[in-house]
Order: sequence, then C-alpha cells, then structure tokens
Amino acid sequence: MKAKGGIALLAAGFVVSPLALGLGLILLVAAFDDDSGGGGGGDFGLSAGALRVGPGYVPAKYAGIIQKAAEACKEGLPAAVLAAQLEAESGFKPNAQSIDPVTKRPIADGIAQFIPETWATEGIDGNGDGKKDVWDPEDAIPSQGSMMCKLLKTAKGHPEYNGSPIELALAGYNAGWGAVQRYKGVPPASFADGQTYDYVKSIMANVARLTAPDTSGKPEMSGEWTRPVDAPLGTPYHQAGGMWSSGYHTGIDFVAGTGTPIRAAGPGTVVSASRVNAYGRQVIIRHPDGMYTQYAHMSEMKVSTGDTVKGGQVIGLSGADGNVSGPHLHFEVRTGPDYGTDVSPVTYLRSKGVNL
Repeated sequence: MKAKGGIALLAAGFVVSPLALGLGLILLVAAFDDDSGGGGGGDFGLSAGALRVGPGYVPAKYAGIIQKAAEACKEGLPAAVLAAQLEAESGFKPNAQSIDPVTKRPIADGIAQFIPETWATEGIDGNGDGKKDVWDPEDAIPSQGSMMCKLLKTAKGHPEYNGSPIELALAGYNAGWGAVQRYKGVPPASFADGQTYDYVKSIMANVARLTAPDTSGKPEMSGEWTRPVDAPLGTPYHQAGGMWSSGYHTGIDFVAGTGTPIRAAGPGTVVSASRVNAYGRQVIIRHPDGMYTQYAHMSEMKVSTGDTVKGGQVIGLSGADGNVSGPHLHFEVRTGPDYGTDVSPVTYLRSKGVNL
C-alpha cells in the first residue's frame, strides 16, 4: 500500500492487524466475492515460473492479468511478487477500501490499494476501455505492475542500499521511495511500527507459496540441499563495484579452480543451460518451491535444458568463462529466472539447512 509524505499509511493485510490499528486505519472488504469485474485468467497461457492458481492461492480470474503485468516489465519482475503484494494489500478483493476510523474518510481503494494521489500519477488504462478505474483489476493490477517496475529500475541504481532490488521496490511501494532513501535500504523495524519491514518480509516469504510447483511429469525430484561447490567463499552478495554492469554483485562467489565439480544446490528442473556474455556458460535450475539458482562461469556444462536433477548432482565444472578475472563459481538465488530478481543466497541456503 502506498504512503503519503514518506510515512507508511496502510496495513499490509486485508484482515485488520495490530499494525493497522496502531496506525489508526481499518480495511473494509465486502462480504462477497466480485466475480463480475476483471478477467484475463482463463485464456492466458502461463509461462515458466507460473502462478499457483486455486483456493488459498491466486484466484484464476486474476492470474493472467498478474502474469501479463509482470511480463510487461523488462526489469525482471516475478509474477509471484505482484501476487503476494495483492494478497497482502487486499486479499485479492477488488472492492477493498481502507478507512480512517477517526475521520471516516476513505484512504486507499481497490485490489492494489492505491491512494488517490498515487493513482492520479500511476494509474493506467490497462484494458483499453478509455478510462482508468482504480476499482477495476484490469486497470489496477497493470498499474501496480508498472509502478513496481519503475521502483525496481530505480532500486537497481542503488547497490549500496540494504536489500535486494525486489525488496527495495516493495519497500518503496509500501512507504514511498523517500523512506528507502532515508534509510538507504528497507526501513528498519523501528520505522512506522515495523509495518514496512514486516510488509517486505511477509511478501518475500509468500513468493514461493504462490508460485506453481513443478508439474513437468518427470520423476520425483530428490536429493539433499547442499553447498554448490567444495570451495571457500569469495566476493559476497551485494558488494558494490564498477566491474558489474548493475553496479553491485548479484550473487556470491566460491573460489573454485577450473575443473572443480559444481553441484545442484537442491532438486529441480534445468530451465537454462547456455552461454551468455557476462556469465559465460551458465545453468539455471528451478526448484520445487518456485525459486531459482544460477551457476555461472563454468568450463563445462554436464546438463541440458529440461533435465531433472537431484540435489547434489554434478551439473558442470568450474571455470573462468565470461566476464571474470579468474576461475570461480558465481552463484545466485532468484525469485524468477531472469537477471535482477536476486535475493541473498546465504539466507536462502541457510533456510534449507545449508551452512556457509
């Protein structure tokens, strides 16, 4: 939910939370589901990294709109991030409205909970019917995606800030970019009673849940989660520097000599085994929880796109292919398959029981 004057205003959930009460706001949602408004979920073919659709997950009628909004962003914005936001903002209710209990005045409207000032500048006519309607998911969701895309692009320009670009964009959406600038990262728990801090944490935690599980029909994926290579750590996550096109390091490096076996950190499906300019020979694996791991600068790849791998399976050999100063493994964890969706690899692997 948006902020006014750099101060977070709205609760992160459609159920009234202690944070909402502490900020003097309530969110009103009609007792019925609005099946008449919006669409786009029924005839849209969801791509890799698709949303998990159904009761308790993403409503089918909004899945296609969310996916399209994410794919319209060239910055690498996962659809599940937008879906987790909408769940947090309104519980996917297009008629949700936040009300100030003191003044009884509406503060934020619709499925994406835009305040009027923000809607006036960020709202778009998503369905091309000639009007921008904050209550219409076909307008509100593309507007949410557009605003998040702009924030993500801005966030990528600040590698010195605390947080991944996706996390910074979420914080900017919730509290305003001014708050992100003020704290040079995601605002701490001391800001606005922890609303923005909890908002970002909650959404990132729900991304995997709202991403569709692997339904490729291949044998059940198995194997333990493990360190991707037997080598010491080198360059840390988010180190700033001019040698990276983004201005910061998007993963972690392992100092592994050429020919060192590289292993899949966990079970999954290889969605890419190719050579790209900066990363050289790289493998990207999609895991059952919807997250992705990337392994770059290989001297040799031992898997192909579409392969199912077990955790710990050798997928290639370390090398110095691409934009490097010496042999090593560049390892990323991403919320989507594309560059720019990185999150902390150390935090992710530790959540799987892997200590680095």
